[in-house]
Amino acid sequence: MNSELIVELIGYIGSAFVIVSLTRTSILKLRLFGLTGATFFVAYSVIIEAYPIAVVNVIIVGIHLFFLRGLLSKKSEFFTTLEVRGDSRYLDYFLRFHEDDIRNYREGFRFEPREDQIRVFVLRDLVPAGLLIGRPCADHAFEVELDYVIPRYRDLRIAEFLFSPRSGVFTDPLCKRAWSRPGTSSNVEYLEKMGFERAADDDGSTIYVKDLTPAEL
Repeated sequence: MNSELIVELIGYIGSAFVIVSLTRTSILKLRLFGLTGATFFVAYSVIIEAYPIAVVNVIIVGIHLFFLRGLLSKKSEFFTTLEVRGDSRYLDYFLRFHEDDIRNYREGFRFEPREDQIRVFVLRDLVPAGLLIGRPCADHAFEVELDYVIPRYRDLRIAEFLFSPRSGVFTDPLCKRAWSRPGTSSNVEYLEKMGFERAADDDGSTIYVKDLTPAEL
């Protein structure tokens, strides 16, 4: 492979990362892909001596790094939960607005409010970024019917807060574990990242279980 082809390849790789960044719904992924693409363009423009392009991309790298620092800093954001009633109009609007995206994780999900049901919005800087719907079970477990995060906040920080003592959702000492139906492959991937392990229900169907004992928390 000659040097000219290598230089062109660097430019194409940078272009590919920039294009992919524009397709990301997660702000974190958009910044990471954009940063990578701009870094490749810095190298490419320096090699071909296109210094104005190099200067622009150095600035772009700096901008991405600035915002990434804020996104990755745990002290820069405020998390809390807000329990809502089953007949909440905002809850209804939220579920209908995100209906198609929810089906990408939980096919066939239908919201049916019940007296024993818990419905909690996870607020990120007071923005309703996530929604948990579930119910306590008789066997000291919590059934997760829906654990959904809107696309721009899918960096797992919502879930890390939700399943921590800070959220206040799973602090009942009688609640020993949380479990969920698998849903789609995307939902299974998410559950595994959050420490849920594959298991079998009493009827032999597949479920995913997360230990919530104090030793883990």
